Parts: sequence; structure tokens; C-alpha cells
Amino acid sequence: MLLNIHPDNPDPRKLKQVAECLLDGGLIIYPTDTVYGMGCDFSNNSAIEKLCRIKGIKPNKANFSFICSDLSHISEYAKPFGTNIYKLMRKCLPGAFTFILNATSKVPKMLNNNRKTVGIRVPDNNIALQIVSTLGNPIISTSLKLNDEINEYPTDPELIYEEFHKLVDIVIDGGAGNTEPSTIIDCTESNPQLVRQGAGELPFELE
Repeated sequence: MLLNIHPDNPDPRKLKQVAECLLDGGLIIYPTDTVYGMGCDFSNNSAIEKLCRIKGIKPNKANFSFICSDLSHISEYAKPFGTNIYKLMRKCLPGAFTFILNATSKVPKMLNNNRKTVGIRVPDNNIALQIVSTLGNPIISTSLKLNDEINEYPTDPELIYEEFHKLVDIVIDGGAGNTEPSTIIDCTESNPQLVRQGAGELPFELE
């Protein structure tokens, strides 16, 4: 299904439809403030397994992100972190950043890797944030790519639907996507480290 949702004023009925799909174990493709993502409800193991099969990876090897609704939501899935990291996240979120943090026991066990870490996002996109709020859980998410080797990201929702509609239950048309992924910052140690420079512009230079 191709579902059009207004990016500024999402229809609550459509958001509920998407949330119910996720709760039933469905997969969706949805817009963020960077590239379009493919995701599922983080509490549904069968949906996570399906997402992993599509990506061709084992769950414990996956580097999926959690889409959260706000900073308070993050604290449920990431262990306590220093004041400097909190201030950095306050300045950057919502925004085009992925923060790698030490995971709590609430992270699905099938996704636990040897590092016990999780990538957290709070995108500056009203559709994504409202879906998470309506769902009541984070979305396990991966960037949507046409070609993994050259990091080719599709931007046209109708073309995305043509390419991927057989793999997912709902493709959300929330307008044209971007072609640059999020900036990744590793916050598992006391001093944050830049892993990948993407769309997000840091408010200050990291040490």
C-alpha cells in the first residue's frame, strides 16, 4: 500500500493505521529528515527477523537504529551517559544524527551484539516522530538503499513503492527524501567520537 501522509500535519487516522500495521508485525517504509527508512516495531521479533532477511544479515550482526520520539524515550534503551554527551544530544536532536550508546536490557535480546550497543535516532521529521508516539515503541530502522555498494538512496516515494512494495506492508509518501544519511557519533566512551559525517552539522568540534 502507498499511503500519502502530509509532512507537516499528519492525519491521526493514517498514523493509527501505520501503528496498527507495525503492532501486527508489518514492515513500513517511511520518511525521515535524511533518507527514507525501512522499519518495524522493535518489540516484534518476527518482524525484526523479516527485516534481517530482507537485508541479508543475522539479527545479532545487524546495525539497525532505534527511532525514538524524544530524549526521555532514549533513556529507556541506553545506559546513563555523561553530562557532556547529554548536552551534545540536546543541541543535535531532533536532527540528522545517530548516537551510538551503551544498550540497556530493554533492547531486544536477538539484536544484542558483542558490543552491547544501540544506535539511537530522533529525526527532525514530524511523520516519523508521530508514528513512534502513536505506536508507543521505537521503530527498528535501516536506511533504504537501491545499491549497498555505492550507497544509492532512493528519494521518490512512488519509485520507492514500485521497487519495494512486495517486501513491505506500507510505503509512506511523505514527500521527496534526501540522499545523505545521518551523521554518526559514538558515545559509548566519555568523549564522543565522530564515526561518519553525514547530513547533521555538529554544533561544535569534537575532541
